[in-house]
Amino acid sequence: MSEQVAGKDALMAEVGGRQFSASWTSNEHRGRRLLAEFIGTFGLVFVLSAGAAILVKYGGGNPPSYVTALVLSSFAALWLMVAIFFLGDISAHFNPAMTLAFALRRDMGWAMAAAYWVVQFAAAIAGALLARWFFGPLGNLAATRPPAGLALESVAFEALLTFGLVLMVLGMANGPKLSGPYVPFAVGAYIMALGSLGGPFEGAAMNPARALGPDVALGDLSTWWVYLVGPCAGAVIATGVAYVLRGPAKAQEAMAAMGNPTATE
Repeated sequence: MSEQVAGKDALMAEVGGRQFSASWTSNEHRGRRLLAEFIGTFGLVFVLSAGAAILVKYGGGNPPSYVTALVLSSFAALWLMVAIFFLGDISAHFNPAMTLAFALRRDMGWAMAAAYWVVQFAAAIAGALLARWFFGPLGNLAATRPPAGLALESVAFEALLTFGLVLMVLGMANGPKLSGPYVPFAVGAYIMALGSLGGPFEGAAMNPARALGPDVALGDLSTWWVYLVGPCAGAVIATGVAYVLRGPAKAQEAMAAMGNPTATE
């Protein structure tokens, strides 16, 4: 029995090899996708890093950790809602762990996933460096740090939070989910709720790029591995669970992950 096509192969089978090559593998479309990823990831990290600095500079000193987590989660949630609304039809991962999940699900090729990771990490570093240029290292630029002696617990917590985020996105498969009417609200609500919950404990990054940017800007990568291993593990587990729940990715789901270049024609 032949293997069931899934992800981008299912999309190719639906639209035809010629249309797929002309649209989804064109350099123009790939360039738009990477630019969208840069804008979205840059904005996320800049909003968080600048927000943390402004909270200290103009908020009357160092606010309680829960207040900081609540405010920064609000900033991140609002930015992601806006960015997904206006970039979702092109590309709106903004998170290496999310890109990993799409690649594992065969919605996109590994070479393009690697390009996404390079752009996402570069955008995150640029966003944090710009925030430092404006405000200095105030508020630690929203850097995420595990509590002393609780690195492994923080890895597990990051895995749990990212598992929920990735499973939610993979599960919203009715329509092009990264540009549909409900996904921006769902992602924003999740980030707001779980960021406020986990922020005071270990930062609740749920995103290796979001964690790397401030660490590079501050020159301290000593704990970044926590926010690489945890979210990636959560994404891998979520992809497996999503497969059990819903089966292989369909053409429409691959289009959601890779954007829809024909929508602008």
